[in-house]
Amino acid sequence: MTEIKFQRTGILFVVSAPSGAGKTTLCTALRQKPDFVYSVSCTTRRPRPGEIEGEDYYFLTHENFTEKMKANAFLEYAEVHGNFYGTLKKPVLTQLERGIDVLIDIDTRGAAAIRANQDHIIQDALADVFIMPPDLEELRRRLERRGTENAQELEIRLANAAGEMKCWRDYRYTIISGSMEENIEKFRAIMRAERYRSSRFFLEK
Repeated sequence: MTEIKFQRTGILFVVSAPSGAGKTTLCTALRQKPDFVYSVSCTTRRPRPGEIEGEDYYFLTHENFTEKMKANAFLEYAEVHGNFYGTLKKPVLTQLERGIDVLIDIDTRGAAAIRANQDHIIQDALADVFIMPPDLEELRRRLERRGTENAQELEIRLANAAGEMKCWRDYRYTIISGSMEENIEKFRAIMRAERYRSSRFFLEK
């Protein structure tokens, strides 16, 4: 009797959230286990103390970044506060084609750009997740506890968050943010479900 051998295509997990909703903490925790390849973004800003090339970001000159933009090398990119940020397309596609899952931590604009990408590999692989704070008051409390913004910056972040929270319906999944442990368990439930989808399997030749 011939043994049936299945192979699985890679999944593109795209995670977005307003600032303070727990996205960075969640992604940092997920990176501690070899469940994914974490997609490292490119940026034109200067490295901050302790940041490592190729681990935190790929630090590019404006000229190099512009060249890659013209060559259509980015899956998505955006300008933020005078600096460019972008996700390289080729490494993501290479991993997905090998059946390796990729995790991208990105804002709602970047997620929308990935969602609009017409590459069938990206479309078939995409599993986007929005981390939703319980409400703006809870988000305010979290940002105040963090203590990294002054009063004016805090109000700007909350106003931006209110706009981003309206995008939750654009995502396949929404996690109502709780404790870090709860968020991780909810995400892993999504991860397990996506990995068992029949459409992701094919028979090995």
